[in-house]
Amino acid sequence: MVNRKQGREASKVYAVKQIRGPFVELPTHPDACQTPDEMVALSKRLDGPFAADLFCGAGGLSLGLQRSGYEVLLGIDNDKEALETHSAHTPGLSMNLDMAEEANVELVADMIEKAGISLVAGGPPCQPFSRAGRSMIRDLVRTGRREQHDGRRDLWQSFIRIVALSRPEAVLMENVPDMALDKEMLILRTMSETLEELGYAVRYRLIDTFRYGVPQFRQRLILVALRDGLIFHWPEESRSRVTVQNAIGDLPEIEGGWRPEGGAKGWAAYDKPVTEYQKMAREGVKSEDVHKVFDHITRPVREDDAAAFAQMDHTTRYSDLDPSLKRYRDDIFDDKYKRLDENDLSRTITAHIAKDGYWYIHPHQDRTLSVREAARLQTFPDWFRFAGSPSSAFRQIGNAVPPALGEVLGKAVLVSLRRADKASMTTQVVSGALSSWFLARETTRVPWLSSNSKWLVIQSELLWNRLGEELIQLAWTATKHLDTPQATLESSKALGRLTMVCGRSARFKLLLQTAKWFAKHPGALEPESPASELLQAPNVTQVIADLASRVSLDCPDDVVLAKYGVLRVASRFQGLNVDKVNRMSEGRLAVARMIGGGDSAHGAHLALMELANGICGPGTPECARCPLRDGCKESATGPLQLSFTNPAGQPTPENVS
Repeated sequence: MVNRKQGREASKVYAVKQIRGPFVELPTHPDACQTPDEMVALSKRLDGPFAADLFCGAGGLSLGLQRSGYEVLLGIDNDKEALETHSAHTPGLSMNLDMAEEANVELVADMIEKAGISLVAGGPPCQPFSRAGRSMIRDLVRTGRREQHDGRRDLWQSFIRIVALSRPEAVLMENVPDMALDKEMLILRTMSETLEELGYAVRYRLIDTFRYGVPQFRQRLILVALRDGLIFHWPEESRSRVTVQNAIGDLPEIEGGWRPEGGAKGWAAYDKPVTEYQKMAREGVKSEDVHKVFDHITRPVREDDAAAFAQMDHTTRYSDLDPSLKRYRDDIFDDKYKRLDENDLSRTITAHIAKDGYWYIHPHQDRTLSVREAARLQTFPDWFRFAGSPSSAFRQIGNAVPPALGEVLGKAVLVSLRRADKASMTTQVVSGALSSWFLARETTRVPWLSSNSKWLVIQSELLWNRLGEELIQLAWTATKHLDTPQATLESSKALGRLTMVCGRSARFKLLLQTAKWFAKHPGALEPESPASELLQAPNVTQVIADLASRVSLDCPDDVVLAKYGVLRVASRFQGLNVDKVNRMSEGRLAVARMIGGGDSAHGAHLALMELANGICGPGTPECARCPLRDGCKESATGPLQLSFTNPAGQPTPENVS
């Protein structure tokens, strides 16, 4: 057994040191401002449109927006070195502010309004939050009040609050996919709901950045909201894929740990670009630097690492290495080392590259990537430099939005604003229409959706799921009073005869097992109990547990379900194929776009299930009976004039064709 002292000594031996130098110091941009007043004055001298980049980091998104036609007048972050980088390449004001503070939120909103900034962009860090938190932030935005405590909040809330106070023409948010792919998707749904209440038309989707010229597997969540209900039109995807070799193949060979003479001003000799991507990377390089490349430095390579790298090609896994070269458990760190494939995309460049770089081994040199190579894979041009140490540069690069993505999105925002197409059917309208229809419907294929009883859902799913239409109402009428496991057990003889008539005797035996378990564990059926407790019961699947929680009004779970046929409805309505591919990512986003995050979301989600099991079944849909027929991409009926009910309960005539 290794004691603590031995463990510390071992960690010293195997720790990967951060790169300490050279340290890059950058001059500020010629039009950099020092105060909010200077920034407002600058806005009077420059031609717009203007943008603000909140949580800007080193300025990858800012650079992309600059190239798209925006002047980025304001950048906000609390990373000193990243802000130095941002200030060197961006006009206007780069401010170090804690955006969790209400006073700073109000300050930023005031600057945005005074400077005439029309696009608020950024990637706020997001943390999970409760249903109560969602209701609170909507109310805060509506009323303009602040929280009763010290005003600190999750930073996504600060982002939305700034939009609510300043009302820019457009909002652009970039974030990690995990923000949208938790079971409840509460943050995304609440942001979208709140923006719609502020008068914005909201569009969001997961995008693969390689489809927009970024040479790496990097998926991102993008949300765009345009004021006055204008539709955002997504940009066209690139027809070609940029490989690692396309991106960095022209950079000179170096050894791990190599440093040029001259410290931060040092450079490696450079010949010329070959591919179109390389030529774009060299655009803007000063004439005296045409044969120089800066920041082409990387961390030293240990002897054992060099030997391991030499054994590897892009298909080699860490577990494939010679045992004598392994310093980590290969059952846990099976992908600890990764040599990039020069003929394919890079793996996602993240801030972790600042720690060890083992996920980013050069395609044919036995070392990890250099700072410049990482920047190239993030689409930063060669003239763009990063303040601080190489480790800081790696971190800034990994945290950045690829400039190429920012440019494509910025151009798409400007095009959409010029087109000024009005959104005909918002999430609020769709959700309200679905919920109203669900409450008013006369016939039903899944009657237990209206039960608000976890046990009735579990019982009905185990017994009557997919029962023929001619028997479903009979079965439900005969069993809807059995709303506790004990009641089911006490009526087991009569229930057994009914299930025999319906051909469900085998299912009845399973139900009795389940009822006996819940009779001993009644707490699992309490409204506030999560779906995870239901899963402990025999025969209760994840689908049944999620549905039972979804039906219960008081359950803390607010899961966006991709089962029960709802993806078929979402696909038909939106003209997508998410019922066949990417079901758990784009599919759940498509469902979220229909149910929203407001008061009607619960009923809207249940309505989708009802539609999927009746009107919009697997066969030919009965479009004439659908509450959303005139907004549906695949509806067989012509446009109709319908009266929907908005979330406030007021009739709203909408022509949504």
